[in-house]
Amino acid sequence: MAVEVRIPSLGESVSQGVIARWLKENGDVVAADDMLLELETDKATMEIPAEAGGTLEILKQAGETVEVGTVVARIANGAGAGKAKPAAAPAQAEEKPQAPAQAAKPAKPAPPAQAKPTAAAQPEPEAPLSPAVRKLLAENDLQPQDVDATGKDGRLTKEDVLRVIEGGKKPPAAAAKAQAPKEAPAARPAPAPAPPAPAPPAPKGDLERVPMTRLRKRIAERLVEAQRTAAILTTFNEIDMSAVMALRKRYKERFEKVHGVGLGFMSLFARACVLALRDQPIVNASIDGDDVVYHRGVNLGIAVGTPRGLVVPVVRGADSLSIAGLEKAIGELAALARDGKLLPDHLAAGTFTISNGGVYGSLMSTPILTPPQSAILGMHKIEERPVAIEGQVVIRPMMYVALSYDHRLVDGEQAVTFLVRIKERLEDPSRMVLEV
Repeated sequence: MAVEVRIPSLGESVSQGVIARWLKENGDVVAADDMLLELETDKATMEIPAEAGGTLEILKQAGETVEVGTVVARIANGAGAGKAKPAAAPAQAEEKPQAPAQAAKPAKPAPPAQAKPTAAAQPEPEAPLSPAVRKLLAENDLQPQDVDATGKDGRLTKEDVLRVIEGGKKPPAAAAKAQAPKEAPAARPAPAPAPPAPAPPAPKGDLERVPMTRLRKRIAERLVEAQRTAAILTTFNEIDMSAVMALRKRYKERFEKVHGVGLGFMSLFARACVLALRDQPIVNASIDGDDVVYHRGVNLGIAVGTPRGLVVPVVRGADSLSIAGLEKAIGELAALARDGKLLPDHLAAGTFTISNGGVYGSLMSTPILTPPQSAILGMHKIEERPVAIEGQVVIRPMMYVALSYDHRLVDGEQAVTFLVRIKERLEDPSRMVLEV
């Protein structure tokens, strides 16, 4: 009996997705828990596993939009499917003993001759190409064999094709075309006037069109929505990171030995934010129609950059976690985000977000809200700068921080006070321990 592969529940407010690619081919024998396909939704890209072993029959192709509950494949009976392929080898072996008895007949050598083309034709359907890959190949006069495939099971990925295009590598045929105009002048031995040289071919690669992924489209929509529906204002401050850096240096090794996780700046910022949100609960609130919704707990979003775009996984109940607990939770979510394994539930119900542009070298920025949240904190690069302290100019490791907030809900005084509370706790980390 066949097992149906259905699109599972995709979490809050997500009802459909696009099959980004199949990780197995039609007719493959799969085992339970093997990853079958990648599904891209508005919020994340996830892998869907097989619930049972057997032979895979694909019903929906890469690039198709599918609703929750749609049957995209079937897996035939595991026991029968597992024996189907090995059974083919004995069948061929039984045919060989009959060959000597018929060898005297000259007409029989024909079948072996036909077997070779059949075998040679096997490599052609090596791995199905996604719509994006086919489009890139066609637009750049490339053939699949011109590109080194690095994807799973030898599949050709969009990144493989882009690497060839950006690196300026041409396949032999394209290279020959590109050299043709250059060889023409060398082939003019006669002194007689030659016809005007043909105009050089238009350079390829000046324009490149790549369809936006579903995730990128949704990111764009949400950012535009935030700009259009909220009255966004940004306030800035700077933090002397000397005390936090000294604390981290002093206890880094012991912290890792005790808690089994490294001590980073993000968890310290997260803890400072949680305590500052207790002081200014309006910053953790949101607008719903004509109502102000106050959230009793803090679900902390941490913006993470991935090859597919920016995602904001959420640490649920961040206000109940210690610094070590925050460090572990943030690290786990960041790893899932980079591996493309976040589920929609990982991205839902955030009440406040932290974005660290400093990891990319940003000195200052104005982060955009994640609707329906009312505020977001931007961290930036730590840079040594001269500052005046008690009448003396000293060099200190400084960081600019920015709080973007919805001015419809949060007043300037509340936003500035919130940012000052974060500054106070990070410049004197003992306040985070004492919660003062």
